[in-house]
Amino acid sequence: MPRPIDLRLGIDVGGTNTDAVVVDNNQRLLAQFKTPTTFDLGTGIHQAIAGVSSVLDAPLDRVTHVMLGTTHATNAILEGRELLKTAVVRIGAPATLSIPPLLDWPSELRAAASAGEVIVPGGSEVSGEPIVPFERQELVRFLEEHAGTIEAVAITSVFSPVSAEHELEAEQVVHEVLGDVPVSLSYRIGSLGLLERENACVLNSSLVGVARKVVSGLNDALERNGIDAVAYLTQNDGTLMGLDYVLRFPVLSIGSGPANSMRGAGYLTQETDALVIDVGGTSTDIGVLVNGFPRESSAAVNIGGVRTNFRMPDLNSIAVGGGTKIAQDGDGIKVGPESVGHRLVTDSLVFGGASPTLSDAAVSAERADMGKRDLLADTAVDLTGALRIADERVAIAIDQMKTTRGDARVIAVGGGSVVLPPELEGASVVLHPEHYDVANAIGAAIASVSGQVDKVFKLSGRTRQEVTDEATTDARNEAISAGADPAAVEIVEIEEVPMAYLTEPVIRIRAKAAGPLSTV
Repeated sequence: MPRPIDLRLGIDVGGTNTDAVVVDNNQRLLAQFKTPTTFDLGTGIHQAIAGVSSVLDAPLDRVTHVMLGTTHATNAILEGRELLKTAVVRIGAPATLSIPPLLDWPSELRAAASAGEVIVPGGSEVSGEPIVPFERQELVRFLEEHAGTIEAVAITSVFSPVSAEHELEAEQVVHEVLGDVPVSLSYRIGSLGLLERENACVLNSSLVGVARKVVSGLNDALERNGIDAVAYLTQNDGTLMGLDYVLRFPVLSIGSGPANSMRGAGYLTQETDALVIDVGGTSTDIGVLVNGFPRESSAAVNIGGVRTNFRMPDLNSIAVGGGTKIAQDGDGIKVGPESVGHRLVTDSLVFGGASPTLSDAAVSAERADMGKRDLLADTAVDLTGALRIADERVAIAIDQMKTTRGDARVIAVGGGSVVLPPELEGASVVLHPEHYDVANAIGAAIASVSGQVDKVFKLSGRTRQEVTDEATTDARNEAISAGADPAAVEIVEIEEVPMAYLTEPVIRIRAKAAGPLSTV
């Protein structure tokens, strides 16, 4: 028999700190703990779990579900490390030969992620009819030539969200030639837009090794702490996915950190519609809560210099954080983008270090209370001016995220939010909730499970209701596959976009389903 949900352990691994919280079945916060992030992911998670256990008035064997959010995938892309060498297969000759795969990728990232690229004949029209037949032998030759370097494969076909037939055929060829290697198919990851969907698919394949490391680190930490629980990772929309789902779609975890913070901010304030400012040690992410969930970006999202089109929270990120460095720049002041990161407690002035930071400026202005304020007496850096610059940057970022005139309700969370003033230009009120510094881990702990479908359907011989039913069924199945309770999944969003100027009637449907955790 499955264990009923009892205590939930939420963990967020950030660039500066790893946070852990425990909530009960009624989503009441029972314990929290913060520890510096370690290079070894598993060690940091273990320390956070051990720490929260030390302040929890209950045994850890009551924990039935564990939820982890991490920026590890994002950092791997930004730094070009730990990426699998991916064979990039595009099915689109001769229609797409003018723009080769990965053309606009940063050279360092391309070198780290690609094991070679090829364009083979095939692909579909927007109506779903083949442009030309799929040429499997050409793909076989490419795979055999690069077999020694290929660690994963990303397959993208023209208009595969309409017809995935050629991508599925290519997947069979890959397994026949290379055996059991990770394969990502673009129709399962992105939507319309060949290049952006291809980029997202390649990133997904290259991140499989990172996902394995995260999953392994989590499992090891749980075992070291004697926790036998169902584990999940959070994804970009603030909901959960099972570990097997993470290994297939690691790219969906890239925006999980800010999404967790937004969900946690909503929980701590009971606000469902507000701007959320999440200030960390290095940067500030500003997003929007709509009906309790992060607003998704409607435009292509740039990740490490690569344009993609999979679901991501709509964020405005600026180089303002608790560890942001301050320096005199001639007669002016330079604020960031460099940060002391997790070295804040050793490098900043109030802790006896030699690097002026925004945390020092906040202590000087009596916004924050940390370290020793008298250590700021002899600094020659204009801390007040630096704080004014940071406030202006945040105010501009708030204005850029608003969609209506007038001031907005703002929630400030994250350990670095102590650098913010009690009032901000453009904000009708700035809420600083209790437990603000672990909002990210709380957001992970309270998350539900979702599934989303973004597909193009031909209407020839079918009714609009039939294709809508197919889309919602697929969304429900995605949510169940990600770990939702099949009996409680609901459609929470559906959007229809008719496509004009085509010889056959075609419609694009986006459907999202969500539900509570399954105990099975």
